[in-house]
Amino acid sequence: MTDRAVTYGSYLAIDELLTLQRPRSDGPEHDELLFIVIHQVYELWFKELLHELDHVVALLEAGDLVRAQHTLKRILTILKVQVGQLDILETMTPLEFQSFRARLEAASGFQSDQFRQLEFLLGHKSSAVVSRFPEGSRARVALERRLQAPTLWDAFVSLLARQGFSVPAAVLARDVTTPVVPDAELQAELVRMYRNDPGMSALAERLVDLDEGLQEWRYRHVKMVQRTIGMKPGTGGSSGAGYLQSTLMTPLFPDLWAIRSQL
Repeated sequence: MTDRAVTYGSYLAIDELLTLQRPRSDGPEHDELLFIVIHQVYELWFKELLHELDHVVALLEAGDLVRAQHTLKRILTILKVQVGQLDILETMTPLEFQSFRARLEAASGFQSDQFRQLEFLLGHKSSAVVSRFPEGSRARVALERRLQAPTLWDAFVSLLARQGFSVPAAVLARDVTTPVVPDAELQAELVRMYRNDPGMSALAERLVDLDEGLQEWRYRHVKMVQRTIGMKPGTGGSSGAGYLQSTLMTPLFPDLWAIRSQL
């Protein structure tokens, strides 16, 4: 007896996938399905971004600049798709969202552990974030691992040191559980890199693109929330648009922005 042939439906688990959208509103309200689908798709993209960024870190550790840049290009394209998805969500009017919003109860996008994992991997570390998830949960375990792991920026500066640049010892030995902070000595070496190493400079520019791409997504997310609920508190007790605004203009790689006036 042979196994059943793999089909499109079985390979992608379509039957299971189509059962995962479970509106809670009476009726249900027409727009709740859109809200669920968009956010489930975001979580799938977050999973893919973590997969790709982990690959970039491994490629940097192996010194493979070409494939690292190729993978960063894919990541940037995914970010653009994520920004585009907000256009779809913005077709839902405030009244349409209010028709089912109360059914979300304490659920909030702030509880997306995968987005928090992305922030950790990109340098925005916070032990306080980890404590918001139940001990022993999948999310808590994943975040604890990310908190202890080096960031994408750590992988980049380690490669920079192996390429012969004078990266300060304090930068290479920094506590990776803390946020990335700018360093004036490192910035001087980055300026030298830009002037003398086209390969590393091109890689650094892809990191700037990534930084800018995430900021674009944050900005569009803020405007979408403001458009939908104004300055009302968010679900789950969050401050909504107020908190999201506070995350804007916070660079992932501050050293790469600080040197712009020196080039």
